[in-house]
Amino acid sequence: MYKKPKLPCLPGFNFNDDIGKTHFHRAQHFDRIHGDVYYLADKPDRSSASGSRYPALYAWGEELPRVAWLELDGQRLQFKAYFEETLWEGRASRRVRYVTLGFFLEDGTLKISEPSVDNSGLEQGVLVRRQRVPLADPVHYRYHDILDLNIGEQPEIYGRRYTIYDCDPFTRRFLNRMGIPVPDPFEPPKSPTDDLSRRSEPPAVSANCAKKHDKLGDFLKYDGKILRFYGYWDDRDSLYGYVHDLEILFYLADGTMEIVENLPGGGKRGRSLLVKRVKVPRFFREMPPIGHHEELTLLNVLGESSRRSYYVADKSRSADADSSCQGGALEGYYEECDLQLGAQLNAYGRLVVLTDMDDFTRQHYRVKYGLEDFTPKPRPDDDDAARKGCGAGGEREWYIPPYNGYGTYEDSLGNCFKAVPKRPKYSTDKYYRYENQSNDNRILRFGAKMISDVAANDDRCFVISLYLFDGTIAISEVSCKKTAGHTLSLFQKRMLMRLPGQDLFSSEKPRYYGAEHLYLGAVVELNSFKFFIESADEYTFNYMERHSSQFPKANATLIMNKIRDKLRPVYREFVTEHAPKSGSIVIKIGELKAALRKYLASPDLLTDHEIVTVARHYAYCEPRQEAACGRDYVRALVHAELLRDNWSGLERLAEDLRHFDRGQSGYLGRERLYQIVRANRLPLEKELIYLMFDRLERNCAGEIDYDDLLTFLDVKLDPPTPVVPVNVKVTCTTDCARSSISLTLVGNYI
Repeated sequence: MYKKPKLPCLPGFNFNDDIGKTHFHRAQHFDRIHGDVYYLADKPDRSSASGSRYPALYAWGEELPRVAWLELDGQRLQFKAYFEETLWEGRASRRVRYVTLGFFLEDGTLKISEPSVDNSGLEQGVLVRRQRVPLADPVHYRYHDILDLNIGEQPEIYGRRYTIYDCDPFTRRFLNRMGIPVPDPFEPPKSPTDDLSRRSEPPAVSANCAKKHDKLGDFLKYDGKILRFYGYWDDRDSLYGYVHDLEILFYLADGTMEIVENLPGGGKRGRSLLVKRVKVPRFFREMPPIGHHEELTLLNVLGESSRRSYYVADKSRSADADSSCQGGALEGYYEECDLQLGAQLNAYGRLVVLTDMDDFTRQHYRVKYGLEDFTPKPRPDDDDAARKGCGAGGEREWYIPPYNGYGTYEDSLGNCFKAVPKRPKYSTDKYYRYENQSNDNRILRFGAKMISDVAANDDRCFVISLYLFDGTIAISEVSCKKTAGHTLSLFQKRMLMRLPGQDLFSSEKPRYYGAEHLYLGAVVELNSFKFFIESADEYTFNYMERHSSQFPKANATLIMNKIRDKLRPVYREFVTEHAPKSGSIVIKIGELKAALRKYLASPDLLTDHEIVTVARHYAYCEPRQEAACGRDYVRALVHAELLRDNWSGLERLAEDLRHFDRGQSGYLGRERLYQIVRANRLPLEKELIYLMFDRLERNCAGEIDYDDLLTFLDVKLDPPTPVVPVNVKVTCTTDCARSSISLTLVGNYI
């Protein structure tokens, strides 16, 4: 382009073009039309109505013309044309071919191209490369120009005559501006070969009678999208059959299906693959041969390497193969349109019924097919739960043969499910709840006597031990007369004891004795021996009272409510008759038992254990002398136990105490302190630990000073006078005397 001549670079001789401008972008002189045609556009300065503020270099009308390659750069005329060619073979005598003719204005070149048509059998594309095309003879040294190209013209280019029948809007507008009229377009003739090929086109069937389908589009659109249905397979007509809960997965990417069975056990291993991921045929007769689903059958592969080789395909098939293949194509496979609620699918001979679907599947069918009714279909168990193999809850009930009497019931049951039985599993919850908690195995011990017609068994005493971990019971004989011929030994090994009145040879799971069946005054039958429970140890009473929600016989609140309801009508006579005459508020346990038995005579109304529970709850505590078990004496007993066991964990105990004291107050609660002491394996009995806690310093909130505890346990700091170890449970107990109860407390509660 022409530039403005520069004046001498002196003050007053130059003009600053940037004065008053706010946008400094470079002006765009080229524009694009019709998608691929470039032309030069005039874009004057729009800063003022008259154009530029400065005078032009040339006068009006004297501006030099621009060169053609710059003025008409990127502009071309586009025409549509056709030509005919003669065919020497075939049913048609000629063929019409359609081309695009482009004339470039900047240099007068011409380009002819033919659009590609599928399965044409011709070499299509660029027929004449871009070049200047000369006119046909007898004209010499003259080339085709815009005057030779127009609608209706028939230019002859290299021996082939083209007929122009249409042009684009830009070409029509350009020619009209140049003063060249452009006729209206007309329809080109149709090629006879197109009608013949369209009329005689055979059905598209490949070598293996399956049309090749491009799966890439479906994969990109539906990859990872799965339709999930829920259904069942009713197999109860066969031996030991039941209703199988199934999960049907349909993969939208390739149209394959997968059927998974949800086993009754559930969990990670509660799923079994019924049909692997494959296309399921609608009508199944037999398994297809190998390679049936392949798109191409190869007869042989020739060549030295994979890059320079070729193969021979089997394109001819027998009539039987074609007929069977066509039948398979007509049958087809299950598609997503075949899957709906209530539909019955033939999955390789199994009748699968669809009953429900997930949320994604409902949304897919709602959007694609416009369905709105997705009501789940019922299972057969919902209508007839009592049919063979199904329980009341619709779950499968296994048939268990009767117990044969060998071993335990659980061991025999394991042989019914596995060829190599395993040891019966115990409850993990009970293991963590009862096993080895604070060095205590949770064993309830009861004293009992045998009920027998043999006179020699009347003096025999037994201890019944109940293990809360697994509910087993062990019986030991602890006292007997040697003259009767009995020896001190284990009477019954530890095992589960059946409740009486059950059929031994039955397939039902037996019921066993538990902690709720053992209490004072109960008569139990253990392996055909009857025992009367008459006592229990202190640990058993304390455990049952601490867990009174599990043991109603040791719940003082429930027992007093029952006594209050029974004595309410005769409460005045009861107090008048059984109140102490000397004015004392204490009554003996024997007197209270006799008084309660008078009004509640039946053992079912009030048991011996309930009477003992009331007596222990309202026991009268006589004050004891602190001097008998003072701080120095208790410290001497503690040091004797520590030295005898050679305990040296004082530093670790101090570290744990300061760790649990988050506020660094120096005090901890009694329960927390007891847990820390037992965790450090202090070799002291529980009663001695509680006795030691009672002698330590406390704050106003009742929390114990653990620094005083560390001083109390330090055997090197001011050691006390050694003493002989004694039975702390008898000598220095903090429990009250349980031989009498406070009648005032009982009367106020009633």
